[in-house]
Amino acid sequence: MTSSSSAVSAARSPGKISRRGQGGDPTTYDFRRPIKLSREHVRTLQLAFETYARSCGTLLTTRLRAISNVGVASIEQLNYDEYVASLANPTVLAVVTLDPLPGTVLVEMSMSAAMTAIDHMLGGPGGPQPERPLTEVEMPLLRGLLERMLGELRYGFEQLVALSPKLKDIEYNAQFLRAHAPGDACVIATFDVKIGAEETSHTICLPFTTILPVLEKTETVVLSDAERASKDLALRNLTIGLSAAPIDVAVRFQPIRMRTDDIVDLRPGDVVPLGHPTSRPLEVIVNETVFAHAVPGNQGARLACLVVPAPKEPTAKESGRS
Repeated sequence: MTSSSSAVSAARSPGKISRRGQGGDPTTYDFRRPIKLSREHVRTLQLAFETYARSCGTLLTTRLRAISNVGVASIEQLNYDEYVASLANPTVLAVVTLDPLPGTVLVEMSMSAAMTAIDHMLGGPGGPQPERPLTEVEMPLLRGLLERMLGELRYGFEQLVALSPKLKDIEYNAQFLRAHAPGDACVIATFDVKIGAEETSHTICLPFTTILPVLEKTETVVLSDAERASKDLALRNLTIGLSAAPIDVAVRFQPIRMRTDDIVDLRPGDVVPLGHPTSRPLEVIVNETVFAHAVPGNQGARLACLVVPAPKEPTAKESGRS
């Protein structure tokens, strides 16, 4: 009674689902947007963005001459209006196209990170920076840095698709940028960025309709060396375990048809003709699946069977002749 009540309560909870393997915490589910990233798709994106983050950290270190680190913080699916609501104002929003993929991609960088990067490129020490629009001198510096970062994004995704990222515009207020419809599903990758002593975040917004065909065409998930070794070990252990597992095997004569009253009248000592041709081998079966043929015999005092080649099916001419 308790389990059925729990099931009814779970069914009546609007917008909540429970996923095994995630600690049992409820997760919001938008029935208007039923599409969801699968675990395999998230893992594929994780590897691509991790490659981008490592190369981007190296780029910032060499370009800004300050120790920089970039790491993947999260990958999630949000509606476009939810993503815009989560951004600060002002912020740096790069409008990007990923030829040959359709749609518009947004690369977001906080104003503090942009001003710190520009300060380092101009030979400054970094530190606290003013939040203001960029000047005509600063804008080309930032565009050049973003274009170099987009080159690292192309490198990160080269195992999935050949991209040609192009920087179109730079905006400061996401509320005025209508890159997508409010309800459009997007994949949001968030990165932790550290430039010298400045710690901030950086996001990439990919339209779901843009990246999903790429993920669906990916036949195999890219694995790291450690994951590949773990997968191979699990496969070997599974193979060894299945090879040693006992199963029931039966040797069966050809079945016959009998009337119901004949079966009911059977008594000990009655003889039932099987009708199995002596020239036809018996069937060796497991769970009603025939996997071999054999002839009866014995091995010492024990009954046994000898596995033989499968009998040839009669051809159409032979069947008609018989």
